[in-house]
Amino acid sequence: MRSKRRSYVCAYLFIAPVVLYVAVTSFVPMAVSLYLSFTDYTMLQSPRWTGLYNYRALLGQSGQMWTALRNTFQYAIEVLPINIICSLGLAILVNRRLHAITLFRTAYYLPVVTSMVAVSMIWMWIYDYDSGLLNNLLGALGINQVRWLTSPKTALHSLAIMRVWKGIGWNMVIYLAGLQGIPRYLYEAAMIDGAGPWRRFTGITWPMLRPVTYYVLTMGLISTFQTFTEVYAMTRGGPLDSTTTVGYLIYKLAFDYMEMGKASALAFILFIIIFTLSLINVKFFSSRVDSEV
Repeated sequence: MRSKRRSYVCAYLFIAPVVLYVAVTSFVPMAVSLYLSFTDYTMLQSPRWTGLYNYRALLGQSGQMWTALRNTFQYAIEVLPINIICSLGLAILVNRRLHAITLFRTAYYLPVVTSMVAVSMIWMWIYDYDSGLLNNLLGALGINQVRWLTSPKTALHSLAIMRVWKGIGWNMVIYLAGLQGIPRYLYEAAMIDGAGPWRRFTGITWPMLRPVTYYVLTMGLISTFQTFTEVYAMTRGGPLDSTTTVGYLIYKLAFDYMEMGKASALAFILFIIIFTLSLINVKFFSSRVDSEV
């Protein structure tokens, strides 16, 4: 009994630094932010308790918040499906024993290890109206130039294209690990039964990768709904708020307008949205797995 208790004490001592780190860096800021969301705080004076005023102001009056929410949902809807399809396709292509296949895997992964600011600078040059790579290619094909980042009609789509390119490598690696975990004998048995490539994909590959897709989709939801860096670096929310996401609006409320209370309230609204979508994602994938079992 004493030995068992000693082992428990040792275990708690080992995990204590991690628990303390998470508490200090995550839970304490969250608690402070939750408190500030019920106050009027400008960083120049002490917080003044206002109850639910910030939430009512955001939900009832602030058209900018609904614009940011619409942009964020549209951005996620454009990025996530294309990213998942391209990542899975690339993973299937590089999941082969070919010459120099490691070089291809590394090349596809390079954008992941490049900072978002550096990637944003590169894509700003690619999208440049006068001398950008894309408009030069369009000009060579006889097609009119496009105002990729300076038109409300194309700015958000341009950011989505860049985000898909940036994130493909990460999800490709995860899908590649999933593909290599599928037993080869399943494919061999299917081939003996006469199943073609598409039938093997829909009958074996896709169902076996369902947990991987669940992980990729959940992490993608969280990441795209918190989008900030590329918006700040490339468009500053413009033109005409067409690329203002919730993450960027939180920054504007906090540091441009000095409304820390409203910024904190919007951060918790965003938290509730992400939490709800994640629960729906869990419910959807768990029900599909249960039905297959």
